[in-house]
Amino acid sequence: MTASGAPESVLVEQVGAVTTLTINRPEAYNALNADVLAALRDAVRSAEADPSVRAVVVTGAGEKAFSAGADLKELAGMSSDRAHEVMRSGQQVMRELERAAVPVIAAVNGVAAGGGFEIALACDIVIAAETARFGLPEPRVGLIAGAGGIHRLTRQIPLKHAMGLLLTGRLIGAEEAHRLGFVNEVVPAAELMDAAQRWAREILECSPLLLRLTKESAQDGFGRSVDDALARDWEERIPRMLASHDHAEGPKAFVSKRKPNWTGR
Repeated sequence: MTASGAPESVLVEQVGAVTTLTINRPEAYNALNADVLAALRDAVRSAEADPSVRAVVVTGAGEKAFSAGADLKELAGMSSDRAHEVMRSGQQVMRELERAAVPVIAAVNGVAAGGGFEIALACDIVIAAETARFGLPEPRVGLIAGAGGIHRLTRQIPLKHAMGLLLTGRLIGAEEAHRLGFVNEVVPAAELMDAAQRWAREILECSPLLLRLTKESAQDGFGRSVDDALARDWEERIPRMLASHDHAEGPKAFVSKRKPNWTGR
């Protein structure tokens, strides 16, 4: 609870090296108002700054929605300046998720529409309950997906499929989302968080430093030629890898047939 007695808009729970962030407005389908966006931004930053956190899971409270997107009731009462500010905040949250140094898993437990879908698209891995639905219906309510959903969707699935979703605003189910390629795995709703934790455990087997460099490399390479992207790796990331403890530790552990002692350095 907050100091005013209101429920926390984003619940934060750390178990071992995994932090779970739960958008906590189930009565409003976990709609993204200004408070949720600020809390989610701060929670992502805190997790990223904590060296004990090596993976983040994002999900929604309740069974109906991951997040239905922007809180249209709040938006309808805002001045244009305030609406601009809140929309910019949403864009910032997506970038925080996308650029986080640790891997981020979306555990989509229900409807992920508008900004909710944009959150999922900004995460590294998406696990969906069989009941999940995805879409960017903004044009149906006088908006565009201005927090990055348009651009991430057109980069993550074939263009014609992306445009089909963008220009109709329709929602699709989890199995179709999996076939299109922006969902990694579909599981029964009751198994969703177990599946997300299973993916997180596999992440924890890897060097946190090398995962960070891998994520940096993948993101930095978008829009570049392979030669240019490789050149940047050799300038910026491979020297950091070669100078690291984890680079020396990995082969030693393999030869010794033991688990590596990763330090993230």
